Amino acid sequence: MIIPELKIGNLTASVPIIQGGMGVGISLSNLAAAVANCGAIGVISGVEPGFNFEGYEKNKYQTNLDALAYHIQKAKELAPKGIIGVNIMTAINNFDDMVRTAVKAKVDIIFSGAGLPMKLPELVKGSMTKIAPIVSSGKVAQLICRQWDKKHSYLPDAIIVEGPEAGGHLGFSLEQLDDIENFSLVKLVKEVLEAIAPFEEKYGRKIPIIAGGGIHDGKDIGDVLAAGAAGVQMATRFVATHECDASDAFKQAYLDAAEGDVAIIKSPVGMPGRAIRNEFINMVYRDQKRQDIKCINCLKPCNPKETLYCIADALINAQKGNLDKGFAFAGAKVHMVNKIVSVRELIDELMDELRQY
Repeated sequence: MIIPELKIGNLTASVPIIQGGMGVGISLSNLAAAVANCGAIGVISGVEPGFNFEGYEKNKYQTNLDALAYHIQKAKELAPKGIIGVNIMTAINNFDDMVRTAVKAKVDIIFSGAGLPMKLPELVKGSMTKIAPIVSSGKVAQLICRQWDKKHSYLPDAIIVEGPEAGGHLGFSLEQLDDIENFSLVKLVKEVLEAIAPFEEKYGRKIPIIAGGGIHDGKDIGDVLAAGAAGVQMATRFVATHECDASDAFKQAYLDAAEGDVAIIKSPVGMPGRAIRNEFINMVYRDQKRQDIKCINCLKPCNPKETLYCIADALINAQKGNLDKGFAFAGAKVHMVNKIVSVRELIDELMDELRQY
């Protein structure tokens, strides 16, 4: 099999892999640059990137903007020939300013999910920054294309379709998550391709579809490429690398996870999420023990009066290795991760498996 390049507008990645954006602080400039230097697309998470910066407690809003610009610049310095992206959730309250900051820092591409990024074309207008919404169905892909076409005369530069086996926040109902077979990634890729075909015809260009969620090895990559995807998004595998920005304790939680340890939780964001079950999750979900919350109103759907804990605090604690006060999001196949390797070793292994596909 000849491994295809991943082309997104004038960007060309020799390795058809996008490293998923993982927050808080799991994928920052160190991991993104390492991935970009291997020919894939490295992605910085735009969720609370300033959590370990001076001034964060006093002015989280501005510190997060400054930190995002810093990590984009640092990643570009570490990987001058690589492709660097950011993942900015539409659910964050400073979405517009975070996008503007990323564009000003000349990030190559912005990925955006956890809601419908309807204003995104307007926010990147006149720049070279590419934009790619993250969707969970053909219906959502069609809706975004229709609105972007109608209001901005713009089509997505790429579309990420995330299946139900992804880690973190999921664009599926609990009933759909119990019926993963009918929402397989291969089926979703074909559904999205069908949904966007009229828009591709109108604009006379293809929209590359990138498939993510439960991609673990070369065979998984081959399956979705054969279904029509232009590339894949992988996150969980990149946590178990030396270059990942998470603490050693966070990475160890991945290595220790058994198949029955992955739980679907109801996040304060209002969406289901997939995480590694631990004592903190048991305490807040099984025992309903409310944590002390100092809300900074970072997420639009979160209601601090009703939620049992602050998800930003929980994820920051986890990143630092304080898993008694937080938890780790992870994909459905995290139990298959059994060693820490370098990013280069991981990508070489995946490409070897893909060639044998």
